[in-house]
Amino acid sequence: MKKNTVSAAGGRKTLLSVILAVVSIIYVLPVLAVVINSFKQNTFVKTDTFALPTGEMSAGFDNFIKGMTFGNYPFAKSVMYSVVITLLSTFLILLCTSMAAWYIARVDSAFCRAVYFLCVFSMVVPFQMVMFTLSKTADKLHLNTPWTIPIVYLGFGAGLAIFMFVGFVKAIPLEIEEAASIDGCGPVRTFFTVVVPMLKPTMISVGILEIMWVWNDYLLPVLVLDINEYRTIPIHIQYLKGSYGTVDLGATMALILMSIIPVIIFYLACQKHIIKGVAAGAVKG
Repeated sequence: MKKNTVSAAGGRKTLLSVILAVVSIIYVLPVLAVVINSFKQNTFVKTDTFALPTGEMSAGFDNFIKGMTFGNYPFAKSVMYSVVITLLSTFLILLCTSMAAWYIARVDSAFCRAVYFLCVFSMVVPFQMVMFTLSKTADKLHLNTPWTIPIVYLGFGAGLAIFMFVGFVKAIPLEIEEAASIDGCGPVRTFFTVVVPMLKPTMISVGILEIMWVWNDYLLPVLVLDINEYRTIPIHIQYLKGSYGTVDLGATMALILMSIIPVIIFYLACQKHIIKGVAAGAVKG
């Protein structure tokens, strides 16, 4: 009887492994298609999508050169704007939401509870519902530059960040902060010298998620920024068009590959922190 139970459990694990392997392959296929077609001549991208770039199909690194030199807008400039927006937005989200979450978790009032539930509720509001109003508001408040659009990202990224931070702060013993207060620490010093070091797992997790979101975001920059002057990498890729709207798919795939490689490397290097941070922020408390 025991042997049959063990055998059945082993069979279920094998079946589950096969199913997950198939799902993983399905998820990897689009990335594989991008890699293959980035080294392929444009004429063969549509006709032989999954064929290896060999012989006359191969374009070498011409697609990468063509994509970076296409048009009159430098690709390096787009990379710079993407880096600036991503880093500033992530820093602003981490700083403001961690402080707000600490206050919400420690001050038990109706106002704090209302703010918390509003932040959580914002996670389920589709961006499409507010994008036109947001575009007009950003223009009126002059938030339409790479140095001010992080304020807009702060509004959209605050919901998830506060949700995770509040859950983790509630798990921190209050006695630690009381001891710091007895030693003469004020609220600001207590937060930065006591609370922030303990928030490190969740901060890393939130930071990784926000970086991946902002770096790949297309819709918000294209609605808010002046795209003739400021173009992020996704906007730059969208403008790889020739006469009559023809698109150089080979060059497009090359730039897509260049844009996703840093994110993939960053994610693979930090994925263990994502798991730790999500578990710490969403399960505890």
